[in-house]
Amino acid sequence: MSVFSKRHLYAAAIALGCSVSSVQAQSATSDAATTERLMQRLGALAADSMEGRRAGTPGSVRARAYLVRELTAMGAKPIGSSFVVPVTLRARAGSDTAGANIVARIPGKNSRGPVLVLSAHYDHLGVRNSVVFNGADDDASGCVALLTIAERLLREPPEHDVILAFFDAEESGMVGSKAFVNAPPVALARVAMNINLDMVARQDGKALWVSGTSHTPSLKPIAEQAATNAAVTIRFGHDTKNLKPGDDWTGSSDHSAFHTKGIPFLYLGVEDHDDYHQSGDDADKVDPVFYRGTVEFAYALVRAADAKLNSVTRSRK
Repeated sequence: MSVFSKRHLYAAAIALGCSVSSVQAQSATSDAATTERLMQRLGALAADSMEGRRAGTPGSVRARAYLVRELTAMGAKPIGSSFVVPVTLRARAGSDTAGANIVARIPGKNSRGPVLVLSAHYDHLGVRNSVVFNGADDDASGCVALLTIAERLLREPPEHDVILAFFDAEESGMVGSKAFVNAPPVALARVAMNINLDMVARQDGKALWVSGTSHTPSLKPIAEQAATNAAVTIRFGHDTKNLKPGDDWTGSSDHSAFHTKGIPFLYLGVEDHDDYHQSGDDADKVDPVFYRGTVEFAYALVRAADAKLNSVTRSRK
């Protein structure tokens, strides 16, 4: 080989190395920016100014307005004339309480086919004895994850329509999700699957759980595919009747409303931690790296489910 050729090869190798380093640097910068944005949004939704987001309170209205602003800014659209869909919390005595779901649609390439519903609840426990229960993990984390996923789906449209549902009054008996399935924005027969995110930011248990595959075993390969390159530990379970009380999560969050209608679900969440339903559930307790990893897995799961949505059936084990 000539000296001339060696010099050119050497120069090319240096250029390639610089190019790879540049791509890696850009990726690291992008990752950091995404993580920072996640934590900014989490801090905003779980701030003291939201007063714990209890359904029917001024804090809930402020949280609702924040989510609508974020959806509007990214270019998401409501299904009807408004993102806000009123729901009513029926009182056993006294006056009923007015709440509201927030519902958006991301159009897919095939808008006449099956629909995937992504959900999280934005309400929490409010203020008790002058102490604000901020609910950063429960479930501001799921709502912020949905916002992040929505941004990416808007940039790279899915194959099928995706409905984003931010439910109200989950803490009051899944009122928002029950209202949704009883008066759905699209024919319920088109809803092929629900992916529900509730408590996805705390790593106390060192793992993110995927629940629901025992009811619909055909969903497990979809979740396993999404978990292939996951940055966090993914475990399956908490969805069989032979578990001790509290360990079967089938009825523990908004996915249960879909389950009762025969709609397959996957529920993503962490196990209970010391700050569950306590005033210490604050954004500063969240590990940003773990949280970003769970959001990335959730996005991969949405993509995998979207690709297989036509094959999802309502048959159960």
